[in-house]
Amino acid sequence: MNLAMTGLLLVLALAAAGSVKADEQLRREALNLFGRIEAAQTLQVTSEMELGRALFWDTRVSSDGKTSCGSCHLVRNWGADPRRFSIDARGKPTSRHSPTVFNAMSQPLLRWLSDRKSGADQAEGSMTGSMGFPTKQAGVERLGELDYLPAFRAAYPQDTDPLSARNYGRALAAYQASLVTPAPFDRFLAGDDSALSDQQKAGLQTFIANGCAGCHNGTLLGGTALQRFGVVKQYWSETGSEKVDVGRFAITKKEEDRYVFRVPMLRNIAKTAPYFHDGSIDPLDRAVRIMASVQLGRMLDDATVATIVAFLESLTGDVPEHYAPPGQRPEM
Repeated sequence: MNLAMTGLLLVLALAAAGSVKADEQLRREALNLFGRIEAAQTLQVTSEMELGRALFWDTRVSSDGKTSCGSCHLVRNWGADPRRFSIDARGKPTSRHSPTVFNAMSQPLLRWLSDRKSGADQAEGSMTGSMGFPTKQAGVERLGELDYLPAFRAAYPQDTDPLSARNYGRALAAYQASLVTPAPFDRFLAGDDSALSDQQKAGLQTFIANGCAGCHNGTLLGGTALQRFGVVKQYWSETGSEKVDVGRFAITKKEEDRYVFRVPMLRNIAKTAPYFHDGSIDPLDRAVRIMASVQLGRMLDDATVATIVAFLESLTGDVPEHYAPPGQRPEM
């Protein structure tokens, strides 16, 4: 082997070693900031989960007999709604965009204003919300008419009165808690350097370096904190929102809560357009530019935006095989 060839092989070996070291450093930093999610190797199906699955997809459990939870959380949109606002069982648009239900149950509080303390609380509240019943009792009566009592008894055998609004919420939360979607990003964090492309690794570095992880951190890359939308400038100046939503101020009447919303998680973000509380923005690259502008005061160039979007695409997992009515598989 001549000296030139030996030198070339040495250069390549050093480059490879440097790449491995860089990947390991990036992985350690990302694990510290985010952490990874894992789905159970074997889904533990319980009577409670089976009941929740049936309820989630049953359009009969609504005031119009045409609306289900799945009506606002579509399979082809990874558990989100492609419309800016969902239409409830009363035929009215919801007040804010419906986010994905995938991975959502591990958030400490739910909805854009963090006004629901748990998935069970959210689901129970939907009886008089999206499901359109005048009272929760009216919803419970509908469940009885649909012969759901045996399923509730099986799911909650210790309850003397198992068919209740509380247990309706608990069952739906149990099903939604099973909708976990590990992604290529999680495989990278677990040690697979090939799980992300070079552009996606660069995007992860850029995401961190530009301060995005200041709010979008934790296992879900968001979903756990409240933040003012428009730290640097008014958000509607960039989103073109038709209505200025005051955020949590609508609930608390505290000035410090004006324009404050729950920081959305970024899991499956590339599949869950449109974006923001009012669904005002699509596509994803525009949402990235707006966030950098109104939250960080940064104007990102095309190359930077492209690398961040590439990284965000690595957060897309597979649609769970049981995200469909009982006995069916998802239809994309």
